[in-house]
Amino acid sequence: MRLLTVVLTFAVLSVSVFAQTARSLDNEATRQLYAFFEERWEQGLKESPTFASFLGDKRYNDRWGDNSIAAIERRHREDIEAMNRLKAIDRSKLSVSDKLNYDLYLKDLEGDIEGFKYKGWLVPLNQRGGIQNADGINRSLRFTSVKDYEDWIARLNAFPAQMQNTIALMRLGMKERSVLARKVLERVPGQIDAQIVDNPEDSPFYRPFKEFHSSISDADRSRLSEAAAEAISKNVIPQYREFKRFFVEEYLPACYPEAGIWQHPQGGEYYAFLARQFTTTDMTPEEIHNKGLSEVKRIRAEMEKIKAQVGFKGDLKAFFDHLRTDPKYFYKTPEELLDAYRAISKKIDPELVKVFRTLPRMPYGVIPIPDAIAPDTTTAYYNSPAADGSRAGYYYVNLYKPETRPKWEMMALSIHEAVPGHHLQIALQQELGEVPNFRKYGGYTAFTEGWGLYSESLGEEMGLYEDPLDKFGQLTYEMWRAVRLVVDTGIHYYKWDRQRAIDFFMDNAAKTEQDIVNEIDRYIAWPGQALAYKIGELKIKEVRAKAARELGDRFDLKEFHDVVLLSGAVPLDILERNVDEWIASKREQ
Repeated sequence: MRLLTVVLTFAVLSVSVFAQTARSLDNEATRQLYAFFEERWEQGLKESPTFASFLGDKRYNDRWGDNSIAAIERRHREDIEAMNRLKAIDRSKLSVSDKLNYDLYLKDLEGDIEGFKYKGWLVPLNQRGGIQNADGINRSLRFTSVKDYEDWIARLNAFPAQMQNTIALMRLGMKERSVLARKVLERVPGQIDAQIVDNPEDSPFYRPFKEFHSSISDADRSRLSEAAAEAISKNVIPQYREFKRFFVEEYLPACYPEAGIWQHPQGGEYYAFLARQFTTTDMTPEEIHNKGLSEVKRIRAEMEKIKAQVGFKGDLKAFFDHLRTDPKYFYKTPEELLDAYRAISKKIDPELVKVFRTLPRMPYGVIPIPDAIAPDTTTAYYNSPAADGSRAGYYYVNLYKPETRPKWEMMALSIHEAVPGHHLQIALQQELGEVPNFRKYGGYTAFTEGWGLYSESLGEEMGLYEDPLDKFGQLTYEMWRAVRLVVDTGIHYYKWDRQRAIDFFMDNAAKTEQDIVNEIDRYIAWPGQALAYKIGELKIKEVRAKAARELGDRFDLKEFHDVVLLSGAVPLDILERNVDEWIASKREQ
């Protein structure tokens, strides 16, 4: 699950552009450590070609990764060997910064090795992504040469092995009861249908051949188009037809009848493990659930103040219903909604200097979520830049059913997904100097998503919540993440049914029902991930409050943000240690 998060959120880079930062390898232990890092990095690129392709490394663009059961088991054995090799390096001879690099890599390896026994890899897809929309990688690729198009055709011709291995994983998952809830996967057959077309030129896989790069000759265009259509006809569409039959007739009936990972053979233990991994803490599901309940209570009180401020006479539930249904809070068309998101982003950008000293060089854009997945996914998400500069970061916004996308949530959402949230943090991390690649392009969900949620609160200090309803939108988003602590543990640990989770969400947040249903289904499909946001945000706010309290007039918010961000994403205990060391150094000045 940790690797899946990294794959969806971050990037991999080619050797020529993305080699380890040059440094003085002044002793044998340091040389061994960096040779180890480089070898593992290169092996990771080779093992996951789409991961490598995603942000710029073209060396493996002609293939898919080996997702066979044998390859997965081999990689697990290699992880164990790598852990033993790392432990053989004399940590005591490393610098302070390299001890941290060593510790973080070891922690990641140990987590992957421990998690292997739960066989999460037997669930290779959910309603938000998987082989049913494998064409999506072509949107991140650069097609500028004949070889780029030929590589894509080679991938198309290699697709049958990818599909058959996926089906084999799912069959074993059925046998070992490692599946997902049937209700959320009922969305997938419609996604498969989008791949089953009569004309190969209507296939999403054919997209690169509809508009060639200007450097491609007419003769090559004709040849490449014909080869792509043939590959799709012979090796893509028939595979999806077989997959649709398998999925509907065999897989769906074998899926869990209820929501929740508690139905897994190691359900309680597995969920506790995921909670620790995603939050980078030792908090138990019970502790997380109770923290969520207390946060829900606190935020409701803040919402009541806004309701009174705007003069609404009904109770909070009536206020929620008003905000969800009054047409004045919604745009009428997708085009109007997209224009508004872009305008908001431009409004935020110049205000960053009020609270930040260091800003990333890489820009970001605001674009629509693809129509094929928009109905089944969340309100927005972010994709990181290509670190070779070939692609900016992108804030993707959901334009499906604009009548369900309220204006009052758009400011907080944009702050979270773009700046000063994900884009600012991730782009800065990619621009760090002397840190290994696994730290530049990896991450910890509790830090990354905790930062995104914390950033929403900065909207007030940046003067962005001019309308009380914009502030209510921020509280709604904070409540959303507090509710997650309750419903995620409720579903996966306390055996809540899906409707109970939806009802709890509806009772405590003004988000629209369309969003809430999609969110609950996301939690069902991705146990534990949603816990990271609020736990991370609370830790950042906790260490900020401590620093402000102990430093008094010497507390500098811009400097604090540098301390938090300029080490990249780290586990929450390391974040706290970094801030404590900064406090101590400021006291000595």
